[in-house]
Amino acid sequence: MKKLNFPFMNYSRSAFILTGLIILIGIVSLLVNGMNWGIDFTGGTILHLRLAEGFQMDEVREVLAPFELQGAPLQRVGGSASSGSEVIIRTPELDESARREIISAFQERWPEMTPEDVLRVDNVGGVIGKELTREMFLALLIAAAGMILYITLRFEFKFALAAILALLHDAFIVLTVFSLFKIEINSPFIAAVLTIIGYSINDTIVIFDRIRENLKYRQKRTVKEVINDSINESLVRCINTSLTTLVVVVSLFIAFNYFVGGMDLKTFALALIVGIIAGTYSSIFIASPLWYLWRTGDDKKQKVPA
Repeated sequence: MKKLNFPFMNYSRSAFILTGLIILIGIVSLLVNGMNWGIDFTGGTILHLRLAEGFQMDEVREVLAPFELQGAPLQRVGGSASSGSEVIIRTPELDESARREIISAFQERWPEMTPEDVLRVDNVGGVIGKELTREMFLALLIAAAGMILYITLRFEFKFALAAILALLHDAFIVLTVFSLFKIEINSPFIAAVLTIIGYSINDTIVIFDRIRENLKYRQKRTVKEVINDSINESLVRCINTSLTTLVVVVSLFIAFNYFVGGMDLKTFALALIVGIIAGTYSSIFIASPLWYLWRTGDDKKQKVPA
């Protein structure tokens, strides 16, 4: 089998420019569009109703349309993905009068509904969103500190910084996509971001490990050539791992989008798709070139005469 020898490092400048453009687009989008926070963050109303067996989601949206809630996230529960008899509806916060009108509309559409079929009607306060946000940032800080410590002990501090910056790049790309397309964000998004960080660091560590080993036996090769060889040696494993995971996650996204109807889980799957692609890209084109820049910068400083 012919050995891969693609000159990845020759394209590091182009990769940095592309990343800079994406970051710029993301900053503009966040300033203009912001994030489309769901009711887990902003507060709202949750309606859990038992309807007829095998009801259609389009029927639920038709009932909600007069209240301008046809775009509310829906989730079928209480049975199989296609024939469950219960639905969970998440809306902006509704007062008592609006909730009664909506429930009456469902009872008109499904006359067999009884008061016992109204399983849950709750208002979720925005304070939950503040707690979730605080816990998310705390989890990210703990994860980042643990990664820096581990990578520094196993490799060196420059490797740790390059890896953390690559992870921030991945998380920011996910935020950019969700901001650009105004996709609603709820609590599963936090789990997706943490999953992406844990997944993305794996490819980066694999490549860094190859760089470290190859540096010991580099002979006449330059550091740049060692990095290129290390990425090529790890490329098949990284891409195969990412593609295998993507097949599963894309299948989940299609299932949640067209069959199951779980809005939150669809968002979770979409975030994973974007994060896996961004993580594979950053492990190859961002993390290693960043480490190389710091390595060559330090070498130049050491060569400068006092």
